[in-house]
Amino acid sequence: MLAVGPNGVGKTNLLESLHVATQGFSPRTRQDAQLVRFGEPAARIAVRGRRGEAPLEVEVVLEPGAGKRAKLNGAPLRAAEQLRTEAATLVFTPDRLGVVKGAPAARRAYFDRVLGRLAPARAHLPAEYGAAVAQRNAALRRVAAGYSSREAVVPWTEQVADLGAALVVSRLETLALLEPPFAERAGELGLDDAQLRYEGEPPTVEELEARLDRDLERGVTSLGPHLDDVVLVAGGRELRGFGSQGEQRLAVLALLLAEASLIADRQGVPPLLLLDDVLSELDPSRRRILAARVAGAGQALVTATDAAMLPATPDQLLAVEPGEVHE
Repeated sequence: MLAVGPNGVGKTNLLESLHVATQGFSPRTRQDAQLVRFGEPAARIAVRGRRGEAPLEVEVVLEPGAGKRAKLNGAPLRAAEQLRTEAATLVFTPDRLGVVKGAPAARRAYFDRVLGRLAPARAHLPAEYGAAVAQRNAALRRVAAGYSSREAVVPWTEQVADLGAALVVSRLETLALLEPPFAERAGELGLDDAQLRYEGEPPTVEELEARLDRDLERGVTSLGPHLDDVVLVAGGRELRGFGSQGEQRLAVLALLLAEASLIADRQGVPPLLLLDDVLSELDPSRRRILAARVAGAGQALVTATDAAMLPATPDQLLAVEPGEVHE
């Protein structure tokens, strides 16, 4: 599906609404009030389709001050974010370049989301580890202020070590799954010898205890996967510091296409791909490669300012105008 129209007419809004309807949240903001049209009291998104052979009907209502409500096949959900367990959606927007060129926290968050999609049973690990680190940091500050003894830190040190080791192992397993298709997709797009390299080791109780004096002085835990990084490399160069913006863009696309293929293989149903303004900075040959790859990857919505930018005939062509969409 190709949605075309001038800049500023609402193509990204259309794409964003599909992400909210299938994942329960926006890829752009966590402030739901920003998703409601100016001057309107609420917003409603309704979609109907199929996931494999099963019908899928979703309704999401956004009402500032009243929370977010969602229904799946007519049944209310406890939280709209539960939708992500029913449908997989992957999105590319220009700001996703931060996955490559941004700070390590952006990459950790991205690959932890990949971990959750590829291994749902371990999706809880990043949050549980983060909670343990927060508790240990609070204990460190209490000890430093004289309100507790060092023994108060011990149980949290053990939790940080156990959960941190499990998280590192899960991240490494995720990267091991993702790297082969990532390298293949990157190679198709002209990024040779693409690799994903994890920087960090599983924390241990002994290492954490050895840093206790330093941690007490600073009030934070100075070792663990909350400080690790994933380095994207192509042609022997780290793309964060030595890749052009075009190469960084290709790396993000290769990551998305690699994950899409893994989800399709593991779940038997390809994810929905949402590609916003993905063609504008690609040369004609790479546009052809991307179009061919997307055509075989399930359902996709691509936005562009001109239909001629897509070197293929879309199954559906949508013309977007302010407040309206025409087929």
